[in-house]
Amino acid sequence: MIDASDTALVIEGGGMRNSYTAACIVRFIQQKVQFGWVGGVSAGSSHTVNYLSGDPIRAEDSFTDFANNPSFGGVGSLLRGKGFFNAEFIYEKSADQDLPFDWEGYRANPAEMNLAATCADTGESVYWTRADVVVPEDLFVRVRAFSTLPLLMPLRFIDGAPYVDGALGEHGGITIEQAELAGYKKFLFVGSKPRDYIRPKTRRPSMVRGLFRRYPAIAEALIQRPDRYNASRARLAELERAGQAYLFSPEDMQVSSTERSVAKLRANFAAGARQVEREWPLWQEFLRG
Repeated sequence: MIDASDTALVIEGGGMRNSYTAACIVRFIQQKVQFGWVGGVSAGSSHTVNYLSGDPIRAEDSFTDFANNPSFGGVGSLLRGKGFFNAEFIYEKSADQDLPFDWEGYRANPAEMNLAATCADTGESVYWTRADVVVPEDLFVRVRAFSTLPLLMPLRFIDGAPYVDGALGEHGGITIEQAELAGYKKFLFVGSKPRDYIRPKTRRPSMVRGLFRRYPAIAEALIQRPDRYNASRARLAELERAGQAYLFSPEDMQVSSTERSVAKLRANFAAGARQVEREWPLWQEFLRG
């Protein structure tokens, strides 16, 4: 076991690109790395709850073999109104049989949890913690809400409010500020973009506003996201220079965010696992330092 209770684990989303970073989650679980705080956005929220459950098989399958399930999604699912990714099945219905979730393992993990969503009506960032989760259904509906991609997936309503992907929030998709506000001074960031990535500005904001006439707050969030995302990345770089953060950035990403081929997803997971193996000694040094 590695006691990293003084460290916050911050996880970036990225759709099926997270098949690469799933290898990080599997290694944390297998080596019994105990973080004090875990926060994720979008697909990173799935990584978060998988880590907390302590199930390495689910952590891997969620972004590899599970994509082969007939109910997972695709163009047909999108045309039927269920979304390119069938979020209702993936996040709310699969945990019983298709992709079992270890609820007791989740409850036993002492780490703080922070999951981010964005209110589609107002553009406000919303953060849910363990205090908001009493039964498994509370968790699954929230993981779905923070992972809902505009246009590709139908909005999820909770208590009458519609929610979309947490990456559209005030942090741009990286909740480093929330980890700092929680009092942490040491951070391990698991990213799905290259180290030197800078999110480009929105080229046609008027088109974005037109697409989201019904939800103008979503349009403004999409337009503002590049600046917010880049600011969070800049903060991570500052923390790294100060010796307070370790940044994991993929060096051999092989898929896009919407990839459905299990063979490609498994190859991408294997590429991530190779990088994790190379960096593992550095992770140990950082976490134990």
